[in-house]
Amino acid sequence: MLLTLRVSAIGAPTALIKSFTLEAADGARLPGYEPGAHLQVEIPSSAGGVPQWRSYSLINLDPSVDPRAGVGAYRLGVRREDEGRGGSRHMHALEVGDTLNVRAPASHFPLAGPPRVLLIAGGIGVTPIASMAAELAAQQRDFELHFSGRTRDALPFVEELRALAGERLMLHTDDDPATRLEIDALLDHAQVNQPIYVCGPAGMIDAVLASARKRGWHECDLHYELFAEAAPQEGDTAFEVELKSSGKRLTVPAGKSLLDTLLENGTDVMYDCRAGYCGLCSTRVCSGEIDHRDTYLSDADKTGGKVMQVCVSRSKRGHLVLDL
Repeated sequence: MLLTLRVSAIGAPTALIKSFTLEAADGARLPGYEPGAHLQVEIPSSAGGVPQWRSYSLINLDPSVDPRAGVGAYRLGVRREDEGRGGSRHMHALEVGDTLNVRAPASHFPLAGPPRVLLIAGGIGVTPIASMAAELAAQQRDFELHFSGRTRDALPFVEELRALAGERLMLHTDDDPATRLEIDALLDHAQVNQPIYVCGPAGMIDAVLASARKRGWHECDLHYELFAEAAPQEGDTAFEVELKSSGKRLTVPAGKSLLDTLLENGTDVMYDCRAGYCGLCSTRVCSGEIDHRDTYLSDADKTGGKVMQVCVSRSKRGHLVLDL
């Protein structure tokens, strides 16, 4: 479902983060969403090419509101990334009254049912975690929220989080040894297989998952969402991809993803996370050797070599033939 929404308010909780309140132009109630869900926002191409879509988590900081029942407005938080691909720069240039095309809320990061929950957020990764905290508070479920950033001034929405979480909110900053997030120490004092939900920079997520696995956590109790697109890796080279239906051949440059190359050349591909964990861009591979970089496919799927996530994965050598 495609919606056209008006920017009704803009806030600046930190120097690099803006919050956006979006409403229907006619004031109609907006589709509901699960805690942890996100919106896809259409970002116009600066060069007049194909518009791109960027995903931003929906924020709810009011435990008295059940967003599943529909809401009067959506709220997003966006960190400006000057070295990014342009989505955050476009968002930060918006003014009240501007309009955005969005797709109805979707979720790849659902909150499950067990009562004791450990929430861990880094920086702007707090946006889906905040909605989970509001849900847990509303249900009077036991949780802790650990929120980490480089400095106290870099942490958005702290007062609202404190209002809903109280003493269950623990702030951590890298510049203060007394409060710095020490993941091993945190999990040493947690209950093994207590559900963990973590969102933030890739390094923080990897550290939390590695520490939990070392301590015996089951995979089903580890939930994460990477709040950044996968970056090119050192040693990446250009490769060729062939589209089976037309025989068209495209060159994927070393510094560009296969997904972007497909989109820029008019190939219709479904996608969402751009980080290799949601599975929406799964594409069948007719031939070629795949360099799998996703976390969605099973080891058996990767060994089989018949499907790939085109948002992050590449060719190991030669060229790929895709069933597109």
